[in-house]
Amino acid sequence: MDDLPLPPGIRARFIEGVNGLRVHLLEAGEPGRPCLLLLHGFPELAYSWRKVMRPLAEAGYHVIAPDQRGYGRTTGWSAEYDGDLAPFRMFNLVRDAMGLLAALGHDGVEAVIGHDFGSPVAAWCGLLRPDIFRRVVLMSAPFGGPPGLPEAAPGRAAGPDIHAALAALPRPRKHYQWYYSTRPANAEMQHAPQGLPAFLRAYYHVKSADWAENRPTPLAGWTAEALAQMPGYYIMDLGKGMAEQVAPDMPSPESVAANAWLPEAELAVYAGEYARTGFQGGLQWYRCRTEGRFEAELQLMAGRRLEQPSLFIAGASDWGIHQVPGSLERMQRQACTRMLGCHLVPGAGHWVQQEQPERTVALLREFLAAS
Repeated sequence: MDDLPLPPGIRARFIEGVNGLRVHLLEAGEPGRPCLLLLHGFPELAYSWRKVMRPLAEAGYHVIAPDQRGYGRTTGWSAEYDGDLAPFRMFNLVRDAMGLLAALGHDGVEAVIGHDFGSPVAAWCGLLRPDIFRRVVLMSAPFGGPPGLPEAAPGRAAGPDIHAALAALPRPRKHYQWYYSTRPANAEMQHAPQGLPAFLRAYYHVKSADWAENRPTPLAGWTAEALAQMPGYYIMDLGKGMAEQVAPDMPSPESVAANAWLPEAELAVYAGEYARTGFQGGLQWYRCRTEGRFEAELQLMAGRRLEQPSLFIAGASDWGIHQVPGSLERMQRQACTRMLGCHLVPGAGHWVQQEQPERTVALLREFLAAS
């Protein structure tokens, strides 16, 4: 673990026997202090929180960030495409979080903070166990609430086949989440023609505020024409994999050298971990969503809302906040009853806590003090 270039004040260790996992954990601050649980997304790691952990610890918290199931140095999960998806379903990801807290001796957290795919995990933590997860911070991925019961809308006609409609556009397209659910996706990214480091550099670049083409705007609805307004890394060209999709937008050597939020030494951490593990562990999360296998389990919480204090933070240049049309509005008006703020941070795209860590920390500290 000494090979991780961790900032001063951040420690790494393993926790054994957490819901079948050996969890790799980064932490900052003293274990006896109030706890903050940080949950990363895709394609990320606990390392994605490195820029905010020490400042939060200095504010008086025990800050913990695990490599989640399917990622990094956490083991005990299967990377087989044909393996069991059930361990990657949302209820079990919440169970992972609860087990980790129990193993660390925490009976609850001051806040669970999730980014990207970690955002819905944080939301479901708050929905399922509000007694443990007393505050919820959602970052870059709005939570529109749990799915409703189909019995509540009997006879409702099925919508058009969005995938057929995307494929029929003048520029044929496909949705990135359904691409991530395909068998070839892992190998196409892990063994990208341009090399894994170059693929990750381009991918992180196009989803950041550094890519000038990111000018997000709300979408009119879940139609092919509306979705096609999003960049290719969300609504992909039909015949391309993600590595090929983002390759033309690789930043120049001068831009890479000037990048302060993800210098080459830090990118190398991601490249090294994903070269070793592949992406399939994280891709299994998408398959749970796109294949709908566990939808009935999620419907157990139909109508429930997040009633504890909540906060939303995203980059102002992040298309992700609009990728599910209406979700941002539903989150504020319905899904969260005590949302204390919805902040779109200038100078940040999708990787807000890395691109603008100081502003992210300030917003988190303000929320924790106010709620």
